[in-house]
Amino acid sequence: MTDNNNQAAPSNETLHAYEHLTPDVVLDALASVGLHGDGRLMALSSYENRVYQVHLEHSVGKAAAAGDIVVVKFYRPDRWTEVQIIEEHAFAAELMAAEIPVVGALQLHSHTLHHFGGFSFSVSPSRGGRRPELDNLEVLEWIGRFLARIHTVGSAKPFTHRPALDLQTFGYASRDVLLKGGYLPLDMESRWLKAFEEAMLTAQAVFESANEVKTLRLHGDCHPGNILWTPEGMPGAGPHFVDLDDARSGPAVQDYGCWFQATGRKARGSLVHWSMATKNSASSTGVSLR
Repeated sequence: MTDNNNQAAPSNETLHAYEHLTPDVVLDALASVGLHGDGRLMALSSYENRVYQVHLEHSVGKAAAAGDIVVVKFYRPDRWTEVQIIEEHAFAAELMAAEIPVVGALQLHSHTLHHFGGFSFSVSPSRGGRRPELDNLEVLEWIGRFLARIHTVGSAKPFTHRPALDLQTFGYASRDVLLKGGYLPLDMESRWLKAFEEAMLTAQAVFESANEVKTLRLHGDCHPGNILWTPEGMPGAGPHFVDLDDARSGPAVQDYGCWFQATGRKARGSLVHWSMATKNSASSTGVSLR
């Protein structure tokens, strides 16, 4: 799902790669896949990547289904390999084929991943929406049913190239990066390492108490900001899931845990009811929350 228009990477090593990602480069990248912006760009919130909403002069080819506004994502260099990004796109395509409201990358010139000016990028339809109302049980149940369906599709087969979520990748590997990079103040390093080891022992005990933990393909970053809500009575009413950039293998509870971490105490009571509704839906499809 990738093309061969891979130009040379920026040569100025004193600048971060994104310093070269000017508005002209964004528009030229789109033009390289047959989409021509009218000059209106808006940067969207993204921690790892650079994401822009772009207005087009007119819809083109297979992108016509996206209307005249698209979202273009420039992937952070060296974070994911090409095959890992393509595997994410394929997972999104599976979910959409199962009629789950996921916003995936458009296939342009038979590819979903493209290259321009040293950057890898994808183009998706622009699907607006508001943050879901977490204190509304009907909203939570609606989202929960779709999340259970995501996990049903995710359990059909494993990822081949994308990493797993486990103690090594989310624990010890992160510690090694901090130590190797010298990011910890020297006067705090020993205390931090002691706290880290205590936390990892607790996490290890939890994993062991769960016996065999089943893993499946996950959204990976399923917090409320990545679920946009369209009010009832409007086209496409209900939730739609965006940004599978952190998709990986792991226990199903990871996608629920993101909600509890991102919400306040008031909403967590409603989320308990939601998680039980989701558990019932998941059980009916044979997916374990472990």
